[in-house]
Amino acid sequence: MCTVCGCGDGETKVHGHGHSPDHDHGYGHHHHHHDHHHYGQGPAGTEVPGMSQDRLIEIETGILAKNDQYAQANRTRLAARGILAVNLVSSPGSGKTTLLCKTIESLGDQPLGVIEGDQQTQNDADRIRATGARAVQVNTGKGCHLDGHMVGHAMDHLDLAPGSLLFIENVGNLVCPAAFDLGEDGKVAILSVTEGEDKPLKYPDMFTAARLAILNKIDLAPHCDVDFDLYEANLRRVNPGIEILRVSARTGEGMTEWIDWLRTHLADKSVPEAAE
Repeated sequence: MCTVCGCGDGETKVHGHGHSPDHDHGYGHHHHHHDHHHYGQGPAGTEVPGMSQDRLIEIETGILAKNDQYAQANRTRLAARGILAVNLVSSPGSGKTTLLCKTIESLGDQPLGVIEGDQQTQNDADRIRATGARAVQVNTGKGCHLDGHMVGHAMDHLDLAPGSLLFIENVGNLVCPAAFDLGEDGKVAILSVTEGEDKPLKYPDMFTAARLAILNKIDLAPHCDVDFDLYEANLRRVNPGIEILRVSARTGEGMTEWIDWLRTHLADKSVPEAAE
C-alpha cells in the first residue's frame, strides 16, 4: 500500500507496450486513500494497517523522489531542444480534449506533439490524431495520473523536433496529478464554468501548482448563473500569482489570448542558434 495516490494494481501501457508494475515502470500501482473517508491522524495523513507512520512517509518520499529524477531528466531533454511542455490538468468533463483539438487547429503549422493520459480508452488520442497531430496514448490502468517515467517513455515515441510544443493531457483528476512533476514548464488547470466557483477551494493543491487557469465553456455562463469574479477571487485565494484566461473552445472566444500565451512561453524557451 502506498500513500501517494489512489491507484490500483493496473499496468501502465505506452503505445500498447505493457510495462510490469514494478518500481521502474511508473507508479500506477500505488494506493492512496482519497476514496476512503478515514484519514489517519499521523504525519503521513493516512493509515495502513501494520505500517508505521514513519515507514509510510519514507515510502511516499521515495516514490516522489524517484519520480522527480525522471521529471528532471525530461526537463533537461526538453530544454536542450527548446520544447515548451504544458501539463493540462482538470476534472473529467472540463472540455480539455475539445480545447486541445481547437488549440492544435489554431496553431496551424507549429510543430507539436501530444501525450494523452487515460485510464482505459484511446478515444481522446484518436480525436487528437484526427487534427493531424502526433499523439502517444498512455493508458494508466487503475492509475490516476501520469508520472515522470511514463512521460519520458512517451517522449521517446514522439521524437519531437526542436522548437516544438508538447501538450501532456493528464488523467482527469484534480488530486493526484498535483503531486507529480512530469518535467513540464507549467501546469494549466482547465476549469469549466459549470463546475462551481468553489472548485479551487476544494482542490487547492492543484490550483496552487498551476501557472495558468483556463475558465472554459464561458459560452454556457448565461445558462448556469456563473460568477466570474468569484471564480477568479477563489483562484487567487489559493494562488495569488495564477494567470487566468476566459475561453470558449466551442465559440473560439478567448482562444487568441491562449494561443498568444503558448507562443510567448515557447519563444522564451528557444535555444540560441549557437547552442544547437
